[in-house]
Amino acid sequence: MTQDFWGPVRLSIEIATVSSFFVLIFGLLLGNFMANRKFKGKIAVETVFLLPLVLPPSVVGFLLIMIFGRNSPIGQSIEWLFDQPIMFTWWAAVIASSVVAFPLMYQASKTGFESIDEDIQRAARVDGASERTLFLYVSVPLALKAIIAGGILSFARALGEFGATLMFAGNIPGKTQTVPTAIYMAIDSGNMDLAWLWVACMVGLSFFMLTLVSLIRS
Repeated sequence: MTQDFWGPVRLSIEIATVSSFFVLIFGLLLGNFMANRKFKGKIAVETVFLLPLVLPPSVVGFLLIMIFGRNSPIGQSIEWLFDQPIMFTWWAAVIASSVVAFPLMYQASKTGFESIDEDIQRAARVDGASERTLFLYVSVPLALKAIIAGGILSFARALGEFGATLMFAGNIPGKTQTVPTAIYMAIDSGNMDLAWLWVACMVGLSFFMLTLVSLIRS
């Protein structure tokens, strides 16, 4: 029972951690780029970034299969490079979690960067700061609260991802079986005691992370 319980928990945390790393990098870079910037087509680009928030998980999973599946150019390239398809692997679960968690990080970081007084950034440029220095030592520190909150929410979203992961990565014990998919299988097999343990674990982790976000924002 102990081994059955901790396997999906450990796997979920590993996948959510790696996903959050990628989401943090891309969320910061794109959030900083899009903040206070106006260009033709910006609304369309932002809509694409935020689509995973509102699309059904099955649609996200279907699109991932179309993009990374064995019949797609990207999927075939990955299979040629690594001698195996990416579907139904650990990395497939990371990709699915990253896609659904990215909008939260992007929106939080963009909001944080938009809240920075532009006069501060202008002053840093006048003093000779490069765009890289400005980003790392001025923009990020000033938007840090929003970035941390976005990171926690993204981690929580990645931790709870179910539909897209099930379609794209499958439900392979010890490989791609995360807590959400394990709960589904436990209920389907009538193992309610184990399902309750996983549910309690997820509720506890989610409660803790949301409390952290509230404390950071206060």
